[in-house]
Amino acid sequence: MKRLVILGSTGSIGVNTLKVVQEHAGEFEVVGLAAGRRADLLAEQVRTFRPKVVALQDAGRRDELVHRLDGAQPRILLGEEGVADLAGLEGVDGVVVAITGAAALEPTLRAIAKGRVIGLANKEVLVMAGELVVQKARENGATLLPIDSEHSAIFQCLKGHSLREVRRILLTTSGGPLRTVPREQFGRLTKAQVMDHPRWRMGPKITVDSATMMNKALEVIEARWLFGLSVEQIEVVVHPEAIVHSMVEFIDGSVLAHLAVTDMRIPIQYALSYPDRLGSSLPALDLVALKQLTFEAPDASKFPCLKLGYLAARTEGTLPAVLNAANEACVAAFLQDALPFTQIPTLLQQVLQQHRPVSHPTLQEILNADRWAHEQVKTALQHNPRSVIAQEAR
Repeated sequence: MKRLVILGSTGSIGVNTLKVVQEHAGEFEVVGLAAGRRADLLAEQVRTFRPKVVALQDAGRRDELVHRLDGAQPRILLGEEGVADLAGLEGVDGVVVAITGAAALEPTLRAIAKGRVIGLANKEVLVMAGELVVQKARENGATLLPIDSEHSAIFQCLKGHSLREVRRILLTTSGGPLRTVPREQFGRLTKAQVMDHPRWRMGPKITVDSATMMNKALEVIEARWLFGLSVEQIEVVVHPEAIVHSMVEFIDGSVLAHLAVTDMRIPIQYALSYPDRLGSSLPALDLVALKQLTFEAPDASKFPCLKLGYLAARTEGTLPAVLNAANEACVAAFLQDALPFTQIPTLLQQVLQQHRPVSHPTLQEILNADRWAHEQVKTALQHNPRSVIAQEAR
């Protein structure tokens, strides 16, 4: 039985991870759960799975959690340090990192220092500190298993193959909510239209990232570190049906693709059960009902954030951390009606141009770059009411 710690248990990935655990009773034991603010849902999960330790990032909600535990008495850790301590808990086989944003970096490094198997559902860890994280994993014998559906697909297609055999990997994307919207209409879009994803209901930040294609830009950086390939070997392909989760092309021209119904429980379960596979109650993929699968190249003129992602990936050092942090700040400003949607890539490009990347950065240099980028966006917004910035991102 594998003993698991789940960081971010009240988010969508965490909830689906617990569904997988429930479906495979006897395969997994939940020994630790961590949440941000949802004391109510965390308490419900504790009553169901009886973990020995829980962590609540929002220390101010401790009393609410205790009140809702209804007799269950796990050890309670509090704050960011408590979450990091849980990630390094002794007697654990696997840690699922489903915390969003830069807050996942320190807990992931704690789990790596213990040599754990880590199911990584967080983009920012490898975007911000890919070189450092991969190096530390190698030094400590830790294993990084991707949970993101596209990277899990690539991981599975690469199994049993040498990287010398790989010509390129093809990261698929549905195209987001604006795939069919002409670029000239972007300036007239309402927030509701930007947030109206045709396939999925997601959190506001990831939905905006899907609209700008920044989510795929970050995945390019993530893939570079996960798989040890050059940036030139990573391509993005738009696939609206979202059935082919990604592909690998080999040097002999063969292409292996991973196809499955769209459900995050599939990559989560594979990361939990690796190197084995477990059965699933999910419906089988019906190719006949699908009738056709379509693919197209992304429109770089409509989605300049994709180009910025490739720039950061090639430059390396602290530039990816700056891109990630500046994007977080820009998306937050857009959601608060402080930045027009069309100005997100413009402001991102300006921040990247102002940064002097540090090569092979330490953890502190990465965190400094993250803070610097947030401050640059804040300053730009203060100096430009409604952020009507002159130049367009190229």
